[in-house]
Amino acid sequence: MVIFGMDLGPHWAFIVWAYALAAAVIASLIAWVVLDHKAQQKTLTELEAQGLRRRSRRDAGQGGEIP
Repeated sequence: MVIFGMDLGPHWAFIVWAYALAAAVIASLIAWVVLDHKAQQKTLTELEAQGLRRRSRRDAGQGGEIP
């Protein structure tokens, strides 16, 4: 079989499935990271709405230095 001008030989099906599976795994990992980031941001926003603050913001002085 010829794909994009390349002859993949008798093992073309394995090669295509391997690349498709690798692409699916990478896409799944990217989606997982994006969704987890959104969930963490939501949790952080909810905690800050309850009055909890991040230590880095609470302890920062005028110049952003921690006393």
